[in-house]
Amino acid sequence: MNSYVEKLSLLPEIIQPILKNTDMNVDPKIYFNIAIKIYERFMEVFSDGGMQEAAYEVKEEMEEMENTELDIAITGETGSGKSSLINALRGKKAEDDGAAPVGVTETTLNPKVYTHSKDPKVKFWDLPGIGSPDFSPESYLKMVDFPSYDFFIIVGSERFRSNHTDLAQAIQEMEKKCYFVRSKVDADVYNMERSYPNTFNEEEVLEKMRNDLKKQLKKCFRNTIPQVFLISSWDLAKYDFPQLVETLEKDLHSLKRLAFLLSLPMFSPEVTEKKKSVLKSHIWKISLASAGINAIPIPDLPLACDVALLLGSMVAFYKRFELDDDSLARLARLARKPVEELKAVMKSPQMEEITIDLVIKKITNYAKELFPPSLVRSLVAAGVSFAITYWMLLSFVNNLAEDAERVRKKALEPEH
Repeated sequence: MNSYVEKLSLLPEIIQPILKNTDMNVDPKIYFNIAIKIYERFMEVFSDGGMQEAAYEVKEEMEEMENTELDIAITGETGSGKSSLINALRGKKAEDDGAAPVGVTETTLNPKVYTHSKDPKVKFWDLPGIGSPDFSPESYLKMVDFPSYDFFIIVGSERFRSNHTDLAQAIQEMEKKCYFVRSKVDADVYNMERSYPNTFNEEEVLEKMRNDLKKQLKKCFRNTIPQVFLISSWDLAKYDFPQLVETLEKDLHSLKRLAFLLSLPMFSPEVTEKKKSVLKSHIWKISLASAGINAIPIPDLPLACDVALLLGSMVAFYKRFELDDDSLARLARLARKPVEELKAVMKSPQMEEITIDLVIKKITNYAKELFPPSLVRSLVAAGVSFAITYWMLLSFVNNLAEDAERVRKKALEPEH
């Protein structure tokens, strides 16, 4: 096997079985054995050398991931809840700076873009309303520059009209994905509960809504009927938003799928797990690039790594889990709690405490804990650097994921 790309493709398959069912709180001796296994398998793959070449291949792949753009088009009639959905997907409320205005009469004929606060490469496009009597799907898609978007979400707040279905058919004919979102479901459920207090059953109400929408759409589509999702922009964890996430995860191509998952607001334990899984699957790339490119010696240890790359990655992890200061401050405002109360449940250092000195200290501690000095001296420094930074980052991501869940639960606790 001569291609470094082919060799790199083997690493996830090699590493995942070693880590399967591994408890991050196990005895340090087990850490040591696992790190040694990762290192040994790594050296088997690269037994003919070429680690630096492999590291450069990985670095290019990481840069491609960082530069991947995702353009999500959201359309529907004025007042259907488009802006509220865009804000919810960006983790914002209408009063936040840069939020899409809610409850404003739509006058623009041009798409308006809202970038993700943590990832400007992820863009949400608020398209002009489609409610005019002389609406034409073909002219509309031409006006909004149809090829620019990766997929379309068509929002309706009461029922889907001919404008919605005509647009969906035109999008399908042009071989792009579109999804129907029935918004403001929470308000409809509340109204039904008030109207039928003695016989109200939420699941029955939701199932009836789904069935009615499916029947309505069956009349309009000859072939594939776009999926319909019932959502509330006020609470993404309720109703069908998790199913929408699952569907998009399956439908999007690899790099765009990663961009979408990492952009999601932290609204449920399932999202925390998805983000953790995505980040863990890329840690080996960071470790390989760190050990093979721009590596600097670590004092008192016979190994070297790119500390700046590790620092940048760890800071990015905080933002992905919404544990940076801006995200915590916003969550504190929404929860009506002091930000210090949210920070108090975190066990990881605060993001501002993550410095080059702290990264070096962590690497040194892991090296001394995992590798006896006699063994470190007998191994190739690059391989040891890879194993140590890999385990350090893996533990770091797991700890941040746990912190994210603690913070989320604290924010949801009722006020005293």
